[in-house]
Amino acid sequence: MVTVRDVYDFMDSIAPFSTQLDFDNSGLLVGDPDRPVQKIAVSLDITPDTVREASESGADLLVSHHPVIFRPRKRLLEGDPVYRLVCGGMSAICCHTPLDIAAGGVNDVLAARFRLSKVEAVSTETIPVPMVRVGFLREPMRAIELAATAAENLSAKVRWCDGGKTIETLAVCGGAGGDLVADIAALGVDALVTGDADYHDFLDAEQLGVTLIAAGHFETEYPVIPVLAERLRSRFSSVEVAVLQQNRSIKHI
Repeated sequence: MVTVRDVYDFMDSIAPFSTQLDFDNSGLLVGDPDRPVQKIAVSLDITPDTVREASESGADLLVSHHPVIFRPRKRLLEGDPVYRLVCGGMSAICCHTPLDIAAGGVNDVLAARFRLSKVEAVSTETIPVPMVRVGFLREPMRAIELAATAAENLSAKVRWCDGGKTIETLAVCGGAGGDLVADIAALGVDALVTGDADYHDFLDAEQLGVTLIAAGHFETEYPVIPVLAERLRSRFSSVEVAVLQQNRSIKHI
């Protein structure tokens, strides 16, 4: 019999919860560690829709990347996903920054999307843990070519700026990595693909000679979800594992 604790221990073995950054809240956030698990639902986020879908599919446990409890809460009301998890008797294990950092996690999967070679996990002044991945493109590209490649690889609408040079080396950081531009420049890397970047990040990148591509938070992190689901299937062959088809929350016109 597989329990929630068994799944937690497996997640801890591939992406140790002890590595989470100070602001994070990863781990078993809702539920009973001794509860039996017959079906696991895997998603990037835990929202009212994903809880409903997981419940309708008969899942006992939700495993997500983003924490369902992140900021302090003073109340839990109907409609809140935590409330719905508790009422539905479902547990939730959330693995946020540990899965960003871990080998085979968010950023390794993202590096694989760009078919990078000689990939290294690096730390930076901004993120003093080996989260960012840096590698070599299969062939040199101009900024506009890399932007088009990112759009295709991630099914994304991208924003980008041209660092002004041919790109041979690329750094990737899923999620919110726009503030890493100065770190990437200091490493001597030609370009950065991340999820979120603001106006000033693009100005800094252009001035520092770094091509910056923002491809969306969801788009740069979701690719790890089917990979994680497959790892759970391999470890727990007696348990059904389903990937929830979460929609992008941010719409584009």
